Amino acid sequence: MTHPAHHTHPTRPAPGRDTGEVGRLAGRIATAVADCPAVAALADGPVATYLPGSTVVGVAVRDTEVKVEVVAVFGRPVTEVAAQVRAAVHGLMPGTQVEVCIDDIELPDSAARETLR
Repeated sequence: MTHPAHHTHPTRPAPGRDTGEVGRLAGRIATAVADCPAVAALADGPVATYLPGSTVVGVAVRDTEVKVEVVAVFGRPVTEVAAQVRAAVHGLMPGTQVEVCIDDIELPDSAARETLR
């Protein structure tokens, strides 16, 4: 599913930054975001940091902002998801503008769904 706010072109590492530095930073951001309780996973495209020989999906590091695309945990308010993601990024890059896109919501498995009824 493509949303109007999504950029479908690849995001290259921020100019002026070493590619290795950007890759390490994107990887650390991806790990921090994946550890957020309201985040089920990083989304698999189109937001990503493209590096020689590898890609960090779900995180785009730019000069003035970081864009993160996630799959949210079912039942968590989207404002909570976004706040957790921003806090995770700000822990590594204080003061950076963070754009959070919620690509999908992970539904509970069928056994858990029965208990919700």
